[in-house]
Amino acid sequence: MHRRVVITGLGVVTPVGICVDAFWESLVSGRSGIGPITKFDASEFTSRIAGEVKGFDPLDYLDAKEVRKLGTFIQFAVAAAMEAKSDAGLEINGSNEERVGVHIGAGIGCLPTIEEQHKRLLEKGPRRISPFFIPKLIINMASGYVSIIFGAKGPNSASVTACATGLHSISEAFFCVRDGRADVMFAGGAESVITPLAVGGFCAMRALSTRNDEPERASRPFEAERDGFVMAEGAGIVVLESLAHATARGVRIYAELLGAGMSADAYHLVAPDPTASGAVRAMKAALEDAGVVPDEIEHINAHGTSTQLNDKVETMAIKSLFKDRARKIPVTANKSMVGHLLGGAGGVETVAAVLTMDRGVIPPTINYEHPDEECDLDYVPNVARRTQIRMTLSNSFGFGGTNVSIVLRKFEE
Repeated sequence: MHRRVVITGLGVVTPVGICVDAFWESLVSGRSGIGPITKFDASEFTSRIAGEVKGFDPLDYLDAKEVRKLGTFIQFAVAAAMEAKSDAGLEINGSNEERVGVHIGAGIGCLPTIEEQHKRLLEKGPRRISPFFIPKLIINMASGYVSIIFGAKGPNSASVTACATGLHSISEAFFCVRDGRADVMFAGGAESVITPLAVGGFCAMRALSTRNDEPERASRPFEAERDGFVMAEGAGIVVLESLAHATARGVRIYAELLGAGMSADAYHLVAPDPTASGAVRAMKAALEDAGVVPDEIEHINAHGTSTQLNDKVETMAIKSLFKDRARKIPVTANKSMVGHLLGGAGGVETVAAVLTMDRGVIPPTINYEHPDEECDLDYVPNVARRTQIRMTLSNSFGFGGTNVSIVLRKFEE
């Protein structure tokens, strides 16, 4: 008998807000966080825009000695996890420390440190490499450091599945709680790779929008004139908890995580399977795991990258699974405002999906001006929609053809 798993805490660091309330206010207002790149001189790059986190001070969360040891993606994860822990009202001590775990991933990790330390190696030699180079770099350190500062001694791991990382992490943590291996899990994703090498790499793939003169209008999921995604940074963390544990603590419950499904395209390094079968199987598996039928889904939080192929294939997948109902289900793409956080996307978008049910408002997909005949669903264009949603599906798809979907339900006794 599986245990019921609920969400009791939320935390974010994003280009549209560093706490949940600011993030949500931006989403429902249709406010973009995309702007010119300021982290380095991007004048020679074909794409010169990104979703940078503004006003983040790691000293608000960590002391100066700790900050020097941690990559920015780890700092983002710590900040979001601290907010989620506070939101959940969770105390971790000797009575429960071995039943609290962490599963936070990243798609790329600390690329800024690699670039910096490689330059130092070439210019000054191997003796000048920082002793913190490796700890700042490795992806599992986000989970590791959150466990250290919280004293969480339960399961600890990290997913690394490109743009599906955040949702894969939440899914793996969900299985941990559901199967009784932990009572509480902090889960999600973090990323901070707005660097010359990363932007140059995605530019070389022609994956990024080049709408440099109007950055706020650059991310246009499902819109006919979309020309690629916009890189972003940040973190999204949720607290997953067994219903019995949450009920015993008497805390607020945002939503229930009913099920998760995963699949592989087994098709191409970076392109989605054009038949959409991999995305369909991930969504179908999530529904089956949740024990619900397609007719029960009232909203979809899309992967929605703003690339030609991904948006077309995700639309095909939704139509294939939901048949005649597909055009009646509101589909939103948070990346239109937040940008694409790569490994952090699934965590942030899960927070948005939970708030959509909790607050009774569907955020819009902004920059939707010209319909694409191949993307013909209800994308909640440009203006938020107030309506009660009982059950939502959230998707994440990553390079390598790795797919994951989850089903969330507004909490019911």
